[in-house]
Amino acid sequence: MTDSVIVTIVRFVNLLFAGLFAGFLVTVLVIESTLRSFDAAVYTQVRLVELVHLDDLATASLVPTLTTTVVLVFFGAKVRGRTFWLTLTALLLLVVVFATSLLVNVPINTDQLAWSVHAPPAGWASVRDRWQIAHAVRTVAALLAFAGLSAAATHKSSVIRLTAHGSPAGGTGRSPDHPVRSSV
Repeated sequence: MTDSVIVTIVRFVNLLFAGLFAGFLVTVLVIESTLRSFDAAVYTQVRLVELVHLDDLATASLVPTLTTTVVLVFFGAKVRGRTFWLTLTALLLLVVVFATSLLVNVPINTDQLAWSVHAPPAGWASVRDRWQIAHAVRTVAALLAFAGLSAAATHKSSVIRLTAHGSPAGGTGRSPDHPVRSSV
């Protein structure tokens, strides 16, 4: 396989998982903002339900997103054009997501696993607020990363499309409406 085929496949997988991850975070953000109007018992019950498998989904979508973004940065480093800088920026934003998760959200998740629906801790609202602020930060970072990765993919695909049709990007000076005629 050529580098361009590998990059095309990796970019597709990257966008798939980055979109799934960003969408997942937005969904959780909506659920969490809705929970703000409920009491400690309801909040605790929903959080305990969320913690059953949502961390697994986060990991299953963030790890491939990070991995494929690193691969795309590696391949893009040779050229260092617009696509590279968009992808590198997305990678840095994904590192913010990962760090925020590790430093704030995951430790709170671990503590919340021990919470009782019938007797939530006294400071439950401040813990909720810290978790939700950190989650909002990582959601915005993930959305910006997805936007950057999408822009990079759009930029790259437009270059490939122009080249394939013999446009100035392909060096022929002809537009797709005026194809190059062969004398052979």
